Amino acid sequence: MTFMKVPKFFVASCTTLALCLAIAHRSVAEDETASDDDAASSADGPKKMELVKLDAKAPLWVDKTNKRVVMIGKVCLREGQLEMFACPEGTKEHESVLSVPVLAERVHTALILLGADPGKPVQFTPEYRPASGPVIDVALYWTDESGKRCSAWAQDWVQDARTGKALSEPWVFGGSMFYVDEKTGKRDYLANHGELICVSNFSSAMLDLPVESSDKAGQLLFNAYTDHIPPANTKVTIVLRPRADKAH
Repeated sequence: MTFMKVPKFFVASCTTLALCLAIAHRSVAEDETASDDDAASSADGPKKMELVKLDAKAPLWVDKTNKRVVMIGKVCLREGQLEMFACPEGTKEHESVLSVPVLAERVHTALILLGADPGKPVQFTPEYRPASGPVIDVALYWTDESGKRCSAWAQDWVQDARTGKALSEPWVFGGSMFYVDEKTGKRDYLANHGELICVSNFSSAMLDLPVESSDKAGQLLFNAYTDHIPPANTKVTIVLRPRADKAH
């Protein structure tokens, strides 16, 4: 069993995504998936984003002009304890507020395409060291039951069990890691299995908190902030934006 940090040249291994940047640049209205594109492009109100679709089968875009990654997910949990804020669909919806039908490794690559250089995942031994890397702001946009367009920071949907207030820490791009099967040589990006945006520390997290936060039962620090979260299955546009020259 071999684990390896995701290399900085990871983007070079994602040929399909690189080709998308070269040939798939288009306006939102021109894309075949009009409903998802409309949701993505309306994230910033009247300011239209120039979106490049990175996956023909998944709602994932890059806006290189405004330095943003855009994806579409849905609310899967409104109450209870959390280990993740967002997970890839079909993984850890029982402990995540949002699920997204996008592989975490694709989101990782999208952030690199914007110039975000992944740092390091959390380290537990021989001593604890929190995840480090560029700070990634996570904004949320959705339409409520009355048709009103709404927005919030992702932290507003996470409640600190110690204070009763919204999460105050940012997320950092630690970048997860690969598991390499020694027999087959096959590489597996660990965050694909659930740890897309985490509130408990995991060495497999793509985005993690830069503070100590246990994943042990009875020691979880964060809950879904039920009063702030729209109904289950609400479609949510998730916008990731690296902060300029800001890293933990």
